[in-house]
Amino acid sequence: MNVLIVSSSANGDASVSNRLAERFVDSLDPGARIVRRDVGANPLPHLTAETVAAIKGEPATAAELEARALSDRLVGELQAADVIVIASPMYNFGMSSTLKSWFDHVARAGLTFRYTADGPEGLLKGKRTVVIESRAGFYGEGGTPHMDGQEPHLRALLGFVGLDDVAYITAEKLAFGPEAAEASIEAAARELNEIAARALLLAA
Repeated sequence: MNVLIVSSSANGDASVSNRLAERFVDSLDPGARIVRRDVGANPLPHLTAETVAAIKGEPATAAELEARALSDRLVGELQAADVIVIASPMYNFGMSSTLKSWFDHVARAGLTFRYTADGPEGLLKGKRTVVIESRAGFYGEGGTPHMDGQEPHLRALLGFVGLDDVAYITAEKLAFGPEAAEASIEAAARELNEIAARALLLAA
């Protein structure tokens, strides 16, 4: 089983989403092949004229060719993965800009999606995806769901490239005091353990 971990927190080892992702990895089959892409610690370039030309056009300059090679590596990691884990902290009501840059590099016409007469079609089908969200506030029922610009955006982007078998695990209320934070983190960890156990059964 090939597992791609995409983490995007600026907080390193102190990150709740990063810690939960590692707990999930620890629950998987020891024989799983783990590929880590930490765009929080090693940010990808934001879109520039060179990257747009490389991803959407035909690269010609050295900078464009370098940008195309990076995009190719990132797409290759996605295509090779059986399971994709995205660790996404909420920053200012949305995903981190570093995670958005990752999506900008992997949304490639002809590779991860294509346009048809019936509209766009995602090409990364048949993969399992786990999205780990961490949030200081509370955006579920009784909270402020209208301010959640994170999960709807993630759902749209993942569905666009064909990743529709997605489990969303959320640790929130992290700024509501130590007890509320710990309870939410542990609840998220239990959900991740259950997902890992099902993955082991399916792989057996």
